[in-house]
Amino acid sequence: MKLPELPDLPIRAVLDRIVETLADHEAAVLVAPPGTGKTTLVPLALATGGTGRVLVAEPRRLAARAAAGRMAALLGERVGETVGYSVRGDRRTGPRTRIEVVTSGLLVRRLQDDPEMAGADTVVLDECHERHLDADLLLALLLDARAGLRPDLRVLATSATVAADRLATLLGGDRPAPVIQVEGRTHPVDTTYVPPLPREDKQAQVARATRAALAATGGDVLVFLPGAAEIRKTAALLADLGDIDIVALHGRLPAARQDTALQPGPRRRVVLSTAVAESSLTVPGVRAVVDSGLARVPRIDRSRGLSGLVTVRVSAAVAGQRAGRAGREAPGRVWRCWPEYEHATLPAYPEPEIRTADLTRLALELACWGTADGHGLAWWDAPPPGGLAAGREVLRVLGAVHESGEITDRGRRMARIGLHPRLARALLDGAAVVGARAAAEVVTVLDDDSYTSGVDLAAGLRALRREQPARWRREVERLSRSVEGPDGVDDPAYVVALAHPERLARRRGPDSASYLMAGGTAVTLPAGAGTGDAEWLAVGVATRDPGRSEGYIRLAAAADEQLARRAAANLVTTSDEIAWADGDVVARRIERLGAITLSERRLRDPDRRLLAAAVRSGLNTTGVGVLSWDATAVALRQRLDFLHRTLGAPWPPVDDESLLAAADTWLGPELATARRRADLERIDTGQALHRLLPWPDAARMDELAPERLEVPSGSRLRLDYSADPPVLAVKVQEVFGWTETPSLAQGRVAIVLHLLSPAQRPVAVTADLRSFWQTGWPQVRAELRGRYPKHAWPEDPSTTPAHRGTARNAGRDRPAAPR
Repeated sequence: MKLPELPDLPIRAVLDRIVETLADHEAAVLVAPPGTGKTTLVPLALATGGTGRVLVAEPRRLAARAAAGRMAALLGERVGETVGYSVRGDRRTGPRTRIEVVTSGLLVRRLQDDPEMAGADTVVLDECHERHLDADLLLALLLDARAGLRPDLRVLATSATVAADRLATLLGGDRPAPVIQVEGRTHPVDTTYVPPLPREDKQAQVARATRAALAATGGDVLVFLPGAAEIRKTAALLADLGDIDIVALHGRLPAARQDTALQPGPRRRVVLSTAVAESSLTVPGVRAVVDSGLARVPRIDRSRGLSGLVTVRVSAAVAGQRAGRAGREAPGRVWRCWPEYEHATLPAYPEPEIRTADLTRLALELACWGTADGHGLAWWDAPPPGGLAAGREVLRVLGAVHESGEITDRGRRMARIGLHPRLARALLDGAAVVGARAAAEVVTVLDDDSYTSGVDLAAGLRALRREQPARWRREVERLSRSVEGPDGVDDPAYVVALAHPERLARRRGPDSASYLMAGGTAVTLPAGAGTGDAEWLAVGVATRDPGRSEGYIRLAAAADEQLARRAAANLVTTSDEIAWADGDVVARRIERLGAITLSERRLRDPDRRLLAAAVRSGLNTTGVGVLSWDATAVALRQRLDFLHRTLGAPWPPVDDESLLAAADTWLGPELATARRRADLERIDTGQALHRLLPWPDAARMDELAPERLEVPSGSRLRLDYSADPPVLAVKVQEVFGWTETPSLAQGRVAIVLHLLSPAQRPVAVTADLRSFWQTGWPQVRAELRGRYPKHAWPEDPSTTPAHRGTARNAGRDRPAAPR
C-alpha cells in the first residue's frame, strides 16, 4: 500500500519513527494531543510496512466510523475498500481491507474467538486516556495474548493525555516500551467563566453562554453537554436563532446525522455534542467552545440495585481537552459554565470505569478467557474484588458460570451475543416464550433506551414497529438471528422481567406513584407515564439522583402478579415469621417475591422456641419499660442502684442496658413461658429483681440501704433512693434530739434531710444536722413559732424530745423508754 499525500499535521513528522519503533520493539506509546492526526495518519503509515491487517480499537462507535471515513477519504476510496470499520450491528469491510477500525468491545470478542489474532499485524489502541471499561479489558487480554501466543503482535497505545510511564511499563514489562511524544499546534484560547444565575438550570445557563459565544466570536460554536436529553432541551432554548443551524452530535443518532455534524455546513453552526467530540473526533470550523462542565458516565449503586449512566463533573484534564477544541484552527475562546473558583476543585483525571461501573460483563469475558478473577493479567487498574465478585454472582444466577467460576456453554453463548449478560439471558429465554423477534425488539430497546422517548415500553415498541428506524431494525435483525424460538405472544414485560427480575415492582398503595421493586428499592412513576393503572410493573430502566431516597422509572411495562411469579420464580419464597412487631408478637406465614409481600396469614400454632425468641427480641426492642413496675419494684431497683454506685461489686448494676443484658438471669422463668406483650406486663418485676441479689451479701441489704428509717419520734419513714444522695423527708419536730445526720452503706453516704413544717412544707435541707441546729434553726424558729404556736419550737432542739403531734402531746408521742 502506497501512502497518499498526507495533510500537514504535527504527527506527520514522526510517522517514520513510529513505524521503525514498532518494528524494533513491537510495542510503543504515542502521546499526542487532539488534532495532531494520530487517529488517521498513524494507521495509514503502519499499513505500508506490514503484511497483515492494522486493527484500530476505538472506544466509541461514532469515532470508529468517523476515523474510517476520514482515512478512506485521504486514500480517495470508499469505506470498505482499503479502510473499513466494524461496530456492533454494522460492518463495512472487504477482501482488500488492510486497516479496520473496530470498537474496543468488539475487538475483545474477536480476541476471545481467536487469541492468536490471525491475519493481524498491528493493533492500535486509540484514546487510552478515556479509560473505558472495554478498552482496559482489551489491553489486559492483548498483553496476555502477546506473552503467550503472539509475541510478534505489535501494539501501539495512543493517547491525548496519559500517564505514559505506567502505560509503557505495562506494554514493555521489564523493559518499558518506548514513548513517542508529539506536540500539537494549538492556538491561544481565552477562557471566560459563566456562573449560574439564581434558580437557573444548567440548560438555560449553557444557552446563555452559547448566545454570548455567538456574539463575541466568528465561526462555529461547539457545546459540550452530558447527554441526548440535555441536547434536546438546549436546542429548544436556541430555536429562535434563525440564521444559525443547530446540530446535534451524539452516539445514538443515525449515521447520516452524525456525518452531517462532522462536516462543514453552509451556514454558521452551533454543534451540541456529548463527550464524543472531546478527543477522538474533529468538528471543523469551531472557533468557540461552551462547556457545561458535566459528563455522563456509567455507575452502579449496589445498595439499591440500580446501574446506568449518571451525571458527574468533568475532570480538569477533560475540561482542558474540551477547551483545546476552540484552538484547533485559529485563536479561540471557551466559556465554562461554572464559577472560576470551582475550577481548582475539579478532579485531575476521569475516574476509570473499572472502579465504578457494573462488572458483570467484564466477569463474563474473564470467565471466557479462563481467569475468573482476572489473576495473571496485567491491569492498568485491577478490577475491584467486591465489584467483580458481585458480577460473578449475577453470572452464577444466570447460569453463565459454574460454582467454581468456570464458564458454561450457556455463558459462552451469552458472551457471543455481545450484550450485557442480563440482556443476553432475556434474549435467550425470552425467545423461547415470545419468539425470537419479539424478544429481540425488547432487548434492543433495553440496551439503548434512546429509541423511545416515553416511559411506556409497550407504546414505544408500537411506534418503533411503525417507523422502523434503520439502526433499530438492523440490531433487531442481528439479535433475532442469534437465537431461536417459536412465534409467540407480544409480552414485553416478561422479557424485561427476565433481564431484571429484581426490578419487578408493585405499587405501594392505592393511587400511589411509588412502587417497591423486588430488590428492595422504592421508585417513582412519573406522571403521565402511560402505563395505565398498573399495580405491577416490569421496570427496564430506573435511575436515582444524588440526595433522593427513591429512584425514578424511565422505562417500564405493565405487568401482573402471575407474570412476576413466572419470570422470577427463583425470587419467590415462603417463610414462617414470628417477630415482635407493632408492640406485640406477630406470627405469620409470608410469601414474598424478593422484598415484595405477595400474601400473609396468621399462624395458629407457632413454634414455641421462636415465640420465646420473639418475646426476648421485643423486650430488647421496647426496653424494660414494657414490664409493669409497681412502687415496691421501683423502690427495690433504686436501692440496688444505690448500693452498686456506692459499694460496687457484688451489688449488680440495674440500669436499663444492664437489666436487658441479664434478662435470662432475673427474668428467665417468665421469658420461657411468655408468648406476647400481655405476658410481659403480668410479670411481678419486684419478685424477679430479687434473683439479682448477691448471696450471702443480700442478707445485709436492709442494714446497708434500708427501705425505711426510724426517726427519734418513733416513725418509720420511707427513704427516697431516686435522689443522689438518698433523701429523708421528715417533720422537723420528729428529729429533735438527733445531733448527727444518719448515714447509709456503713457510714459512707450521709442522708440528705428535707425538714418539713407541721403543714408538710419544706423549711430546710441539710446533710449536717449539728451545724443546722446551731446556725439555721434560729431563723426557722423565728419564722414559724408564731405561725404554729401549738408545736414545740425550742431554742435547743438537740436536747428536746422528739414528737409527732403538737407540743401538748409531745410526751405521749414519744415511745416508751426501754426497760
